[in-house]
Amino acid sequence: MRDLSRYLPILTWGREYTRDVAISDVAAAVIVTIMLIPQSLAYAMLAGLPPEMGLYASILPLVAYAIFGTSRALAVGPVAVVSLMTAAAVGQIAQTGTAGYITAAILLAFISGLILLVIGIFRLGFLANFLSHPVIAGFITASGVLIATSQLKHIFGIPAHGHALPELLGSMIGNLGQTNVITLIIGVAAVAFLFWVRKGLKPLLLSLGLKPRMADILAKAGPVAAVVVTTLVSWAFGLGGRGVAIVGEVPQGLPPFTLPSFDSALWGQLFVPALLISIIGFVESVSVAQTLAAKKRQRIDPDQELIGLGASNIASAISGGYPVTGGFARSVVNFDAGAETPAAGAFTAVGILLAALLLTPLLFFLPKATLAATIIVAVLSLVDFSILKRTWGYSRVDFAAVSATILLTLLMGVEIGVSAGVAISIGLFLYRTSKPHVAEVGLVPGTQHFRNINRHEVITHPEMVTLRIDESLYFANSRFLEDLILDRVAGDPRIKHVVLMCSAVNEIDTSALETLEEINHRLDLMGIKLHLSEVKGPVTDRLARCHFLDELTGELFLAQYDAMKKLTPTPEKDAAE
Repeated sequence: MRDLSRYLPILTWGREYTRDVAISDVAAAVIVTIMLIPQSLAYAMLAGLPPEMGLYASILPLVAYAIFGTSRALAVGPVAVVSLMTAAAVGQIAQTGTAGYITAAILLAFISGLILLVIGIFRLGFLANFLSHPVIAGFITASGVLIATSQLKHIFGIPAHGHALPELLGSMIGNLGQTNVITLIIGVAAVAFLFWVRKGLKPLLLSLGLKPRMADILAKAGPVAAVVVTTLVSWAFGLGGRGVAIVGEVPQGLPPFTLPSFDSALWGQLFVPALLISIIGFVESVSVAQTLAAKKRQRIDPDQELIGLGASNIASAISGGYPVTGGFARSVVNFDAGAETPAAGAFTAVGILLAALLLTPLLFFLPKATLAATIIVAVLSLVDFSILKRTWGYSRVDFAAVSATILLTLLMGVEIGVSAGVAISIGLFLYRTSKPHVAEVGLVPGTQHFRNINRHEVITHPEMVTLRIDESLYFANSRFLEDLILDRVAGDPRIKHVVLMCSAVNEIDTSALETLEEINHRLDLMGIKLHLSEVKGPVTDRLARCHFLDELTGELFLAQYDAMKKLTPTPEKDAAE
């Protein structure tokens, strides 16, 4: 039963489910449903898909996550960045609005789901750790700028195209003469209203005497109010006939059962974009889930989260949706609204299902400018250029990585940007570990501690060089260590001992072992003995399985102080001399 509950977390929290918990989950679901309806429609439009597909992607995926996910508050569904990546990927294969475009979007969700499932089942979630946080922050910031810019065409009511900032701006500037004034008024008013709702509505309601819970619910319903008011205005004044783009007919009913395409060529075209969407979606989702879990001293299982997100994407694909992941804004709302278990997501799915069954005819006259305003206000919270200032002050290498990611995303598009982000993150890891910090250390007087000779007043001996290696040794950095040691001993005939202090070395791979053998041999030719100190048990065990310790010209010391006492019997006297 324990093994089964590992893959079905619902069996764990379901046994403890009570009436009070259910009430909290339903209350949270009501608030999230109110927020999610306009968001789902808007994000589908951002992805270049019919608005109903946003609703479809917010029903069955939530149920799948409730069964397989481990976060008690994560709300799964369409999100801005993944919607933009979907548009960029599918837009290279088919024309927006065609059946081929929809087919590709559904298959993209299916492939992404399979990738996440495989990674989760084989417990490979650690691979996401190779994406540095500054690079991800830079990508999300640039994506937020791209998303907001791409929606300006709906605010102005003009045609525009492109997936990179120069294309988008050039296209819009060239078409500004076609601006529809009525659309512009609706769009600007909606943006202003939604920004005010975010900051000013709740304090106003509280000042009027409403209870905090009710004020919060009404504030979260701000986008719904914008949808209702602008739809009524559009209907009453016949704005659709005056050049204002409206949503039009939205199919009413249950999400359709769909099978993904089995066209091998299409699978090949979508695999890499699906992999990138999976990586970004997982990183965003697990970051949110861990943050919210920590607030209640709970834990999530990243590998099981992969399975939960994989199941959600497959569920989206078979119900006519497109790629989904855990959304930051709605998850925070879900948490703040009191969600206790993933069942809150299932209740939200029921609310969205009722909307798809009953409310879609009412959306016919909804201006697309209103949905664009919803997207703009939502994504601008993702834009954080302060990451540039923080990384500039802390690490110029990280600053260069963030800057490159932002620029490439803005200038070349999201696929190039996220690919560059992945490459830069891995490149940074290899760069940093290929040149590990190695400090020459000496004895702190009156202690048994050893510190960097360039930072502290320490005791050293001219016949002995002690190098503290602050990194595990592997194929990428072993040559650096060899060059450093040989450069240090070259031209100094007094040196008789080199001690490698290995307190920070957790791993020595085969390449590094061969390098140590070469260092041992070349030092021996110079009449210098190589010693090791403070080697960790598991590393010692592996070294003992080969002939290295037998061939070592020096000794293996438990502590660096022992090495100094034996190799320099009177260090204080020698130092004084």
